[in-house]
Amino acid sequence: MSETLSRRVGRLVSGGFHALIDAAENLAPEAVMNESIREIERAVDEVRAELGKVLAQKHLAAKKMADESNRHEALSEHIRAAVVAERDDLAESGIAEQMDIEARLPVLENTIADCAAQEKELEGFIAALQAKKREMQQQLQDWRAAQQNAAAGGGAGGSGLE
Repeated sequence: MSETLSRRVGRLVSGGFHALIDAAENLAPEAVMNESIREIERAVDEVRAELGKVLAQKHLAAKKMADESNRHEALSEHIRAAVVAERDDLAESGIAEQMDIEARLPVLENTIADCAAQEKELEGFIAALQAKKREMQQQLQDWRAAQQNAAAGGGAGGSGLE
């Protein structure tokens, strides 16, 4: 996952909704709130896309590891047959290939473990972003209610966000 995506998620989750409205200088606070919610939705989409890539990479590594393990087992049978047939050249070739497979398996295991860790992290990002989106939607509803109350009460109130 790119570091910029990680930083963006952190900024969006920790950012203050009220600060965004203050930054808009009350020109169009509802539009600013809606745009902030849409930004959260775009970030969730980006994290989900990244999660999809990680899941695909994990699946491919697991498939490759299973294929390598099967090949290793098949080579064992071929090596036994070569020894029985007194074909030392074939047995040596099979053993060398098995050693190559044994060298690749830990790399594949590490790839799967790394993907699992990234998967967990990305799922956490999605959960945090969704929680922040719900919080922002609630604050938008509260702001709208305050605006309606202010309008019904003669419009004497402020922004209703304090």
